[in-house]
Amino acid sequence: MVSVYPRIFFMLLFIQLVLCLVEFKNIKCDSLDSEFDAFEYCLLKSVNRSYKYLSLKVKLYKVPITKVKVNFALLKKFNGYKPFLYNITVDACKTLRNPKSNPIFGYFHDAFKTFSNMNHTCPFDHDLIVDKLNIKHMDNQFSRVLPFSHGEYLYHSEWYAHDIKRAIVEVYFNLY
Repeated sequence: MVSVYPRIFFMLLFIQLVLCLVEFKNIKCDSLDSEFDAFEYCLLKSVNRSYKYLSLKVKLYKVPITKVKVNFALLKKFNGYKPFLYNITVDACKTLRNPKSNPIFGYFHDAFKTFSNMNHTCPFDHDLIVDKLNIKHMDNQFSRVLPFSHGEYLYHSEWYAHDIKRAIVEVYFNLY
């Protein structure tokens, strides 16, 4: 006789994965070299209860940029933010040229590339923009593409140009 309990367990697990919800909590953008770049805006906007988005624009003063590295880490809140799964540094120019070389970078880049003009290889000779990155897209990324457990998260990224740290961007979000 086949037990019904394993089927119910898997159905509940499936429902939990489908009902994940991302909620942006805060964004912080810091330019570390005011002669190199500056954030024109860095904001979260809540249009209504169900439509929220993130936007930022970085003005670059010394272009073209031919050498870019990005260090990004995903942290989860456990008595303060602690490392959770990923903390890597990649040569963005090389990885954008060959996206399959680093699937983890590809996953996090996919989270914002359709809402950004950072979707080509080096050189970057224009301002960098992420425009109206919405919650619906992030829900899909964090619940269907690669499911994450519920909790409070911090996406921390450090941006290097010509091997000098130029900016830090932190996005705080909850996953329900």
